[in-house]
Amino acid sequence: MKKILLCGANGFIGKNLLKKFSEGDYKIVATYLNSRPRPGYSDNDNVEWVRADLRNQDDVKRVVTGVDIILQYAATTTGAKDIVSKPYIHVTDNAVMNSLLLREAFEQNVEHFIMPSCTIMYKPSSTPLLENDFNESDDIFPTYYGAGNTKVYLEKMCKFYAGLGRTKHTVLRQSNIYGPYDKFDLDKSHVFGATITKAMTNDDELIVWGTGEEERDFLFVEDLVDLIEKAINNQEEMYTLVNASYGNAISIDTLVKKVVSVSGRDLKISYDKTKPTIKTKIAISNSLAKKIFNWVPTNTLEMGIQKTIEWYKRNITN
Repeated sequence: MKKILLCGANGFIGKNLLKKFSEGDYKIVATYLNSRPRPGYSDNDNVEWVRADLRNQDDVKRVVTGVDIILQYAATTTGAKDIVSKPYIHVTDNAVMNSLLLREAFEQNVEHFIMPSCTIMYKPSSTPLLENDFNESDDIFPTYYGAGNTKVYLEKMCKFYAGLGRTKHTVLRQSNIYGPYDKFDLDKSHVFGATITKAMTNDDELIVWGTGEEERDFLFVEDLVDLIEKAINNQEEMYTLVNASYGNAISIDTLVKKVVSVSGRDLKISYDKTKPTIKTKIAISNSLAKKIFNWVPTNTLEMGIQKTIEWYKRNITN
């Protein structure tokens, strides 16, 4: 039975990964930093919960010992408010923890390292972007400069360590991931989680930050987890980088209207143009992931919204 180190297991994507892999033929070492999961969240004999500060070299060495696969989903993450007002908070901690984990994975001969990147290094585009459409000589969008360049650095570090021939590395340039266990606190959530919360809690009106014209590619978290499983089982090359996306972009305005419609609530939609907004359109191609891993996202946006709202009703409102 292979052992997975799941970093950030108490986070949004981490919880979804834990749910999936703890039910399979794996032993899981699940890390958390501040708050241990509540009893009942993952009562599974295959899961060992370990507190670890992944910015600390000794903690990293301790949790990596004896594992076969690392799913690196620990990160400092926040929403659009902090991205605009405090862009530096996504840089230092994430660079440190990933650098330590990558080095330790190499030194301990870990079989496979899977790391999430993102799509913020891409230029705005109305046509779906391929992985090689990112040109390193182009400046990253100013709002994303720090976080985007940090991700580019970590992608290169994965490629570097993969080239040493010990550990396979998978880098997933993830688009906007959404679904159960997302952040639904309005001060910390991304646009999807915030929209769900507003739709489910507001009485008469849902106020959209900005104009709603910006467009994003939204991928349901179950489809991301499926892609990760396929990467573990099917990757042949030592280094693979693919986009993890639905394959087309929709406007925030369209998203809000779909969420309100699926929720069944009678809400007026209005727009607060004084709030932070990042006015870009980014469409992301997933053709390479389909080709390499024989993966296809199966959840439409409407399906994902419905599943998320059902989960929200069971877990947030009760």
